[in-house]
Amino acid sequence: AQLISEYYYATFSKLQAIRIDFMRQLGVALFAIAQTLPAVFAWTQSTLLSKPFHSSTSTALAMTATTGSAPKPSLPIPEPICSDSPGTWAYDTMSRRVNEEILQRTYEDNKENFESPEFRPILEKFQKLREDLKTSSKLEMLEKPPENASQERKREWDEWMQILKPYLGSGDTWLSAPWMVTEFYVYRRLMEAIGYWDEGTPGFHYDPFVKQKQAGLQSSAGSAEPMLEKIPALPKTAEGIDLAASIALWGNKMDLSIWPADAANADIDVFTSILESASENLLHDDLGILANHCEKLRQKGGGNVDIIVDNAGFELITDLALAQHLIESGIASKVTFQLKSHPTFVSDALEKDLLEHVDYYSNLDEIKFPNAKRAGRKWKQFLEEGLWKCHEDDFWVQAFAMWDMTEPLRSDLRMRCDLAFVKGDANILGDRKWDLTAPFGEVVGAYFPCPVCALRTFKAEIGCGMDAAQIERARK
Repeated sequence: AQLISEYYYATFSKLQAIRIDFMRQLGVALFAIAQTLPAVFAWTQSTLLSKPFHSSTSTALAMTATTGSAPKPSLPIPEPICSDSPGTWAYDTMSRRVNEEILQRTYEDNKENFESPEFRPILEKFQKLREDLKTSSKLEMLEKPPENASQERKREWDEWMQILKPYLGSGDTWLSAPWMVTEFYVYRRLMEAIGYWDEGTPGFHYDPFVKQKQAGLQSSAGSAEPMLEKIPALPKTAEGIDLAASIALWGNKMDLSIWPADAANADIDVFTSILESASENLLHDDLGILANHCEKLRQKGGGNVDIIVDNAGFELITDLALAQHLIESGIASKVTFQLKSHPTFVSDALEKDLLEHVDYYSNLDEIKFPNAKRAGRKWKQFLEEGLWKCHEDDFWVQAFAMWDMTEPLRSDLRMRCDLAFVKGDANILGDRKWDLTAPFGEVVGAYFPCPVCALRTFKAEIGCGMDAAQIERARK
């Protein structure tokens, strides 16, 4: 798995055509479902499925990280991955890729604004961030919000100080601190440089990744058109949820921080052949558990299902397709999209991105993209009727392991959610190098507050729940 990830990251960060071919050959992913015993919130049954590729009353609770009394993985928790070992994906990310590729592309996409007089202070802070990364300087305190800042803003800063305190105190650098911390921290520092929360400034709610997200959206229609033709016809059976979940799983491959989108190829369908070859690279399959759980939800009239969204662009379209099937099949009476609260990891989706995707598809050319346009109109109807709901949360952009989920999010999922689909978030494993054969139920199932289905693709040396023979097959 590590060799595969190093090879395709090194080779395909810029080469779109080769990337498409490689996806067909070596895509690997994790798909899992576990069931809970609600009375004690303990996972009682869990196995793993993987496929290739890539508020309520609780809102009155204080937003804090969970304490030591919160559920944790039942296996010993490995040490966090750091970025100080040359040859690893973490080292390459923090020593080179973030600065030389991601932030350089961010500068190029925003050059006209960044070099304008009103953006001069923003550009200076942006350049300071890049220099800190280049020299692997010590981590710094985040700027404290002003006294008149909202309680939500102050709480967000307090949570970040809770995350950073151990590493600031020990003088850790961008390479010696845990990789998960520094990866999230670089995007939080970028928001600070932009002045994302500073009303009355040019950086207020400014999204530096909007061009990449829009390119991802505009390049998605060609692949989405034949896929969206299938969704309304899916049966209300195990086969139906299998295909809908498979589509969403394969969509997780489309990460714009790794593979920039090419809007010029909007009419090209690169997805159908990838989906057709999916079964060749299965690492583990728990379809039966997922299907049984979904059937129970259908029999009771539909449940509350959450999709913890990862990337905008084509992947988000596949998430919307999954959500459409969940509603139309009766599995869900309501779907809640859990979204990021500020721009991060280039392509990660905010509420505004989801709404833009729905609006874009509802206005596509009916002759050229009849199925995509029909889907867009239906999605807009779901939002208007309250069958779909968007929820942004700071937790999804913070460097907490997912077993340290903040309140009230944890309690909301525990009390309200009947099934959560997690898309891609490495912090579901705490960005720690678990034994790849470690049972999913003993890692994620032991702490997650509701039944969970993880739709993940290998983008780093992190995983769990796979059979040893399948791991060896993937290595070969």
